[in-house]
Amino acid sequence: MHHGRRRRFGRPAVGHRFYEHERVLERLEEYQRDLEQELADVADLLSRLNQEKTETV
Repeated sequence: MHHGRRRRFGRPAVGHRFYEHERVLERLEEYQRDLEQELADVADLLSRLNQEKTETV
């Protein structure tokens, strides 16, 4: 008869560190910085394209 899985004491479950609060927060903050940089790059590209458009017209 199967009684479910038992965890070994003193040893965290597989993947446990992945979900630690501090690590999740760190990853989310890094992701936010990446998105902000990408947004800045897109804004810069748009302004350059608009500038080129006004120069050619």
